Amino acid sequence: MTTSGGRHTLFRMHHLVIGDLNSFYIAPEEGNPDSAIIFVHGYGANGRDLIGLSQDWKGQFPNTVFVSPDAPFECEASPFGRQWFSLADYTHEAMEREIQIAWKHLNRYIDDVISHFGIIEQRIVLCGFSQGTMMALHTIMKRETKCAGLLGYSGRLLDHDLVKETKNKDVPIHLIHGSADPVVPVEEWDAAMTLLGDNGFTATGYKSKGLAHNIDLNGIESGASFIKECLSKS
Repeated sequence: MTTSGGRHTLFRMHHLVIGDLNSFYIAPEEGNPDSAIIFVHGYGANGRDLIGLSQDWKGQFPNTVFVSPDAPFECEASPFGRQWFSLADYTHEAMEREIQIAWKHLNRYIDDVISHFGIIEQRIVLCGFSQGTMMALHTIMKRETKCAGLLGYSGRLLDHDLVKETKNKDVPIHLIHGSADPVVPVEEWDAAMTLLGDNGFTATGYKSKGLAHNIDLNGIESGASFIKECLSKS
């Protein structure tokens, strides 16, 4: 739900299958979308989780479609949630192995969104949380083509060698992480920002003091500003 001039506007959420993933989306009030934000949820959540951010952002992006898929697999830790890949082994090495296959699902989904809504990739921003941020980071570096930008909350960079090898270093990245995150240590933010900066990426963002594994109001506002900047350049 978003607030504008003291009034609350609730935008209608639709449901459909895009490609092979169950998806939720909020379309422009009128006409066809000229841009898209693809939400990539975290471990144990589903497509309904991050789509709520669109209620805060929709007023600023009236011609944007907000799309949020369910991850392809039932979560091993929760029968009601989904996962992009297993976290049964939570070591960095194990997750790096898992994502080498998992990213292909998101990669294919981006193509399906482009095809379904008729939007060019340079008008698409990825927005991930936790495992979704891991997926988004890996995918933009592996894709042959470039999106407008990546906004990531509470994530980590898994494949460090890929950061050095990718040809998509001009995709802007904005990372936000809680300083008190008990799930993904805030040191992962430091490591990611250093690695990205050392390898020619334009990476911005900050650590939110006292925030746990969550997204706060400052993060929502900062994210909107980043998305606006990305779409203004495309």
